Amino acid sequence: MATHLLGDTAVLTGRSLRHITRSPDTIITTALMPIAMMLLFVYVFGGAIDTGSMSYVNYLLPGILLITIASGVAYTAFRLFTDLQGGIFERFQSLPIARSGVLWGHVLTSVVANLISLVIVVGVALIMGFRTGAGVAAWLAVAGILILFTLAVTWLAVVAGLSAKSVDGASAFSYPLIFLPFLSSAFVPTETMPGPVRAFAENQPVTSIVNTIRALFAEQPVGSDIWIALAWCVGLLVAAYAFAVALYRRKIS
Repeated sequence: MATHLLGDTAVLTGRSLRHITRSPDTIITTALMPIAMMLLFVYVFGGAIDTGSMSYVNYLLPGILLITIASGVAYTAFRLFTDLQGGIFERFQSLPIARSGVLWGHVLTSVVANLISLVIVVGVALIMGFRTGAGVAAWLAVAGILILFTLAVTWLAVVAGLSAKSVDGASAFSYPLIFLPFLSSAFVPTETMPGPVRAFAENQPVTSIVNTIRALFAEQPVGSDIWIALAWCVGLLVAAYAFAVALYRRKIS
């Protein structure tokens, strides 16, 4: 059964990836907005923001990476919605394939596409002056956290794609995810924020994830932030996955 699921998932992931290769503008668009935001904040606002001894592009990059992922998963919701409306799911039901493979195909495609976008954004950050002495282990830890975050928000995108009533509705769910880093430590230290805003910023998932990635890049101790970040990512992933699977079963029953 597991082999059957893995084989079906691989075939369906290949199908979704071919759609992306035929329209590479989706990856370019996903990376373009975060890059434009990074350019704006570094070269326009960066000089007015005190981040201590750390350069602003180093300070900013972790938050930009999360925004890149939030932008990318909107396409997962869109592709899932168009498949649902186009009758593809009904055709898949008539075939002897694992039903969950349909969803996993979209999810794994999202991970691959987002990783490509993240590499592009990091490449631009290096051109802009981003530097890190982080070793292989730290880079692998950063990659692991970003992949885990991508999986969590992609399953949220699956929920949006399955429950949306229109194409715009399927894509619009990502707007709060894109906005959330602005109310975190991603752009400015939380110490500079008013009391209520600071309390929210310091107790939402983006801040712990950003702080962890920033510390790994800076070769500093991550403290308890890494455990809080992992707890948020895993908790969100489990909840979104369970909700998405339940919703999918209701849709195809």
